[in-house]
Amino acid sequence: MELPYLTHDIPGLGGTIKATPEDFVVDEIPLYPFSGEGNHVLFKLKKRGMSTFDAVRKIARTMRLPEDAFSYAGMKDKQAVTTQWLSLEYGDVPLIESLDIEGLEVLEVTRHQNKLKVGHLAGNRFRLRIRDIEESAVEDAQRTLARLVERGVPNFFDRQRFGLLKNSHIVGKAIVHDDPELLAANILGDGEGVDERFDAALAHYRAGDHGAAAEALPGLFTVEKRYLSVLGRTKNPRKAMASIQGKRRRFFVSAYQGWLFNRLLIDRIETIDAVELGDIAWLHRNGAVFRVDDVDHRDDEGRSLAERAAAFDISPSGPVYGTQLMLATHRPGEAEAAILDAERLELGAFDLKGGLRSRGVRRPYRFRIETPTLAFADGVAELAFTLPKGSYATLVLREITKNDDPLELVEPER
Repeated sequence: MELPYLTHDIPGLGGTIKATPEDFVVDEIPLYPFSGEGNHVLFKLKKRGMSTFDAVRKIARTMRLPEDAFSYAGMKDKQAVTTQWLSLEYGDVPLIESLDIEGLEVLEVTRHQNKLKVGHLAGNRFRLRIRDIEESAVEDAQRTLARLVERGVPNFFDRQRFGLLKNSHIVGKAIVHDDPELLAANILGDGEGVDERFDAALAHYRAGDHGAAAEALPGLFTVEKRYLSVLGRTKNPRKAMASIQGKRRRFFVSAYQGWLFNRLLIDRIETIDAVELGDIAWLHRNGAVFRVDDVDHRDDEGRSLAERAAAFDISPSGPVYGTQLMLATHRPGEAEAAILDAERLELGAFDLKGGLRSRGVRRPYRFRIETPTLAFADGVAELAFTLPKGSYATLVLREITKNDDPLELVEPER
């Protein structure tokens, strides 16, 4: 799957990103001001070269608390310098203030009546360095930024959604379709070359020795090790598939949903800033949606749909398929139905065994980039911008640099 560029006609900046964690700085923007009172202690954490999961694990171990005692609003990159807020009910303020963990620094401590929940942030401010570039390319990068501000950034699910083995969407497809044979043929995806241990496991897997493959796999691949161990012991692909449960099962299903969404966005790339008859329009101010039944409709302020889209008040949306999803009609609806037909899917397929039920949501085909700046000195471009929550800076970078590899995902094998 090759993701197109909205700015395909503008040359890329090229260059190198994330040469050091300091080249990728992210500051979380809270959704609301904290009251300073309440049972929940909130603390602003600065991390270097550490994921949110790793930070929580280290803090929990130091404070001798379970990891799930801590809450946060969003995940942050590992290869970066990031600030974000964590919350802990009845937290020990002096202990939090005195935390001494390499790579972590507590910047601020306050209180609030409620704990942080995932999504409780307004967005993130990014400050990025792109190295090894020519000054002559900066003008094109400015043109790219201007177009992204005007039209929006294509809201693809990027490569993180599809995993190191580039096969998470196929694992999810096998789960949704209840197809253990499809899973058995694709569980190790495109991992060749990850490292020597993985290659050894892959050789055993291809030879049909699943138990040996499980033994050889590096510890990083816990889901795959457990799956292959069960498959090797029982010779039963259905029992092996049942070993994938909980959050990992949900992750794989979400990867399949993301793959389906991307296929639709690829075809919609040139009109992500315009709504048409049958679209499900997304209201950016609150995430509400409505069906476009009248293309000549005007709101209470007299603005047409085209004017509202140009002002980034609304955008067309695509489906993250699920059991109760509102589907588009007319031409957009035909495209959404065609994907379902091609995949031999009905929305009810997302009501999965084991209580895993995905209701489905609409997702805007674009997101807004705000207050961008771009400066250049000594072969380094410094780029800064703000994005709403849930939006990926990597999608901005790929448009600007044009050095992103195609999203080469595994095609299913039987």
